[in-house]
Amino acid sequence: MPAAMDVDSSNNRSPYKISRSTSTGRSAAAATKGPAPFLSKTYDLLDERPSSSSSSSGDGGSIISWNEDGTGFVVWSPAEFSELMLPRYFKHNNFSSFIRQLNTYGFKKTSSKRWEFKHEKFQRGNREMLMEITRKRCEPSVYPSYLKAATNSNEEDRQSLNHDQRMQLVEENSNLRKEKLELQTQIAQFKDLKVKLLDFVGHYMGNSNDQHVKNGRIC
Repeated sequence: MPAAMDVDSSNNRSPYKISRSTSTGRSAAAATKGPAPFLSKTYDLLDERPSSSSSSSGDGGSIISWNEDGTGFVVWSPAEFSELMLPRYFKHNNFSSFIRQLNTYGFKKTSSKRWEFKHEKFQRGNREMLMEITRKRCEPSVYPSYLKAATNSNEEDRQSLNHDQRMQLVEENSNLRKEKLELQTQIAQFKDLKVKLLDFVGHYMGNSNDQHVKNGRIC
């Protein structure tokens, strides 16, 4: 009987040990999990480049920098940012794609006058907070309002341009018709003048011949 009790006791302890080991492994894995690569690269882009963080006054001397209180960042020159910096950190040069990524992680554009973005967990000097930023579940229709507005504006500009081009062509056709009528009128006037000149020359020549005849008779 004592031997049987030892076996039972051993069997009862084994599952407990396995469960504890598995739980510990999961906790360790969770502890070693870092922030999303996009967030790390964006933070590196701001924090590890002196030229990027040397100015936050908006004087145009910086391409991208933290804002004054370090609670967000500003892209001062989107064109230079897309051309010079995005390819080095993200292997593309699409500024709209970068903004869409920010939106999927909950960043907000906070100014209508400049490209400034903020997230409560994205702060200068608090890199450890990046782990608390999670990717949003985006529906297919979700799209940043400022990008959507820009897209709609571009579409409206194209439509407006097409309309302006059509109106310009109509106006040019109308002007060509007017010029054609003016030319036809001038041609008719020149023809009439030609006839008058021929009549005048013929009349002059006739008078000249008559004078010669008279002079011959007198002589």
